[in-house]
Amino acid sequence: MDSEQMTGAAGDMAERGLRYTKDQWGEIVGQTEEYVRANPTQALMYGVAAGFILDRLPIFKIFGMLVRLLLLALKPALLIFGAMKIYQTTQDESTDR
Repeated sequence: MDSEQMTGAAGDMAERGLRYTKDQWGEIVGQTEEYVRANPTQALMYGVAAGFILDRLPIFKIFGMLVRLLLLALKPALLIFGAMKIYQTTQDESTDR
């Protein structure tokens, strides 16, 4: 397989995945609409409960802690990446000689 065929196959697979996701999303939305039309009061209560729970969750604190954790983990990752690149460069230079 050459690179054009692989790119075409990957693009086709991505397109099929996108189409499948759109179909599934449309089905979920349709089922939700049917449920809301059949049980409007219960759906409203579920919506109010979900809103109340989301309001009480410390989402910004969780997000801030996640960002801090990612930044904390980024420093060692960059150090390891830099050391790897230096090692690769020295190996390439030693094989060129």
